[in-house]
Amino acid sequence: MLAIFVYFIYKIILSKDRVKYVLLAAGYITGAEVFLRMTKAFVFYETGKYAVIFFMILGVFFLGFKKNAFPYIIYILLLLPAVLVSLDAISFDANFRSTVLFNLSGPLCLSFAAIFCYGRSIHLQDFLKVLDYIVYPIISMVVYITLYTPDVQDVITGTASNSALSGGYGPNQVATVLGLGIFILFSRLLIPYKNILVHWVMMFLMIVMAYRALLTFSRGGVLVSVCMCLAFLFIIYFSTGLKAKAKISVKVMAIIGVALLVWSYTLVQTGGLIGNRYANEDALGREKDDVTTGRVDLLAVEIDAFKENPIFGIGVGQGKFQYREEMGITSASHNEISRMLSEHGMFGIFALLVLIFAPIITKMNGRKNIYFYPFLIFWGLTIVHTSMRIAAPAFIYALCLLNLDYAPKKNTALHRK
Repeated sequence: MLAIFVYFIYKIILSKDRVKYVLLAAGYITGAEVFLRMTKAFVFYETGKYAVIFFMILGVFFLGFKKNAFPYIIYILLLLPAVLVSLDAISFDANFRSTVLFNLSGPLCLSFAAIFCYGRSIHLQDFLKVLDYIVYPIISMVVYITLYTPDVQDVITGTASNSALSGGYGPNQVATVLGLGIFILFSRLLIPYKNILVHWVMMFLMIVMAYRALLTFSRGGVLVSVCMCLAFLFIIYFSTGLKAKAKISVKVMAIIGVALLVWSYTLVQTGGLIGNRYANEDALGREKDDVTTGRVDLLAVEIDAFKENPIFGIGVGQGKFQYREEMGITSASHNEISRMLSEHGMFGIFALLVLIFAPIITKMNGRKNIYFYPFLIFWGLTIVHTSMRIAAPAFIYALCLLNLDYAPKKNTALHRK
């Protein structure tokens, strides 16, 4: 982790293309965050999100930011009233960092990343390199999980999310990052790598990621990835000519065949339990009452909290204590939208409206970004099932604000000659 910091700080300070290296640094941290947590290679739990914030601040220090990024400054200001409420309501046995900053680190990460990215342009080649830098540490994590995991049949006892098959870490976060990796590599199936060997190695790794994501038994990350892939496929299919459409159709048929093989192999490996998991059934094939595994109960409590405190909310981090009192649940919220409502009240609604409409307005103003809708889908669906516990939804949201330059990148040395 220290080497990552030293390398990227060095590159950002000395490079002439600082925009690219700031994004490469944040992208690498985004892909590596769960792996660093999994291997306990961090200063503190939220290191990943604060690292992204640090690199974005470094970028703003050297390059400034566009004045049109003011909606995200407003977004930060809208979060402050709930902080003041929480200072009065904070429990005597809780400290500020674990209760307030734990819940605000995600929104702050999104804010700084969006402020840096808003209004900036980047060549498609450089953008694809940023996506590669997100994938590289995910590949490392897949290798680690594969080596670390015991025999599959020995650790599968039911259809619940399985940490033993997720590198000994939280299946929800592992599946989310693996799903992001699957989508990025799927997009590179349609926008191929120039090196044919690299291309097919990456496609093989996409298949391995899909298999490992299924084995986590956490559905959220997998289903979000499928939605992103379908959105990207739809966009690229209807923005190309007939010849390109024919090539895409062949690739899609191939990927459907491979997906069926991966699903079948996973069914065999898990004794059919992965099928039960996605059919919302227990190990005996009986349908479960709650498809959301308890998230609806958490949602109901947060909605009630909003009704009782509709203006300022109950304060940042106070929802967790309300769960403990009313339901005996000590976990934090899984849904960022309902958390914003309960803890920030009306200010939370306004903040969410900023996040929804600001990128849409940039798109309407002519910003070109073929990844815009898939990345917005990733942010919107991920914060619903896993809140903003990792940096990925925040940074990926910011990437959809970039304007992509599709013109071939000039060779600067030749251009000078």
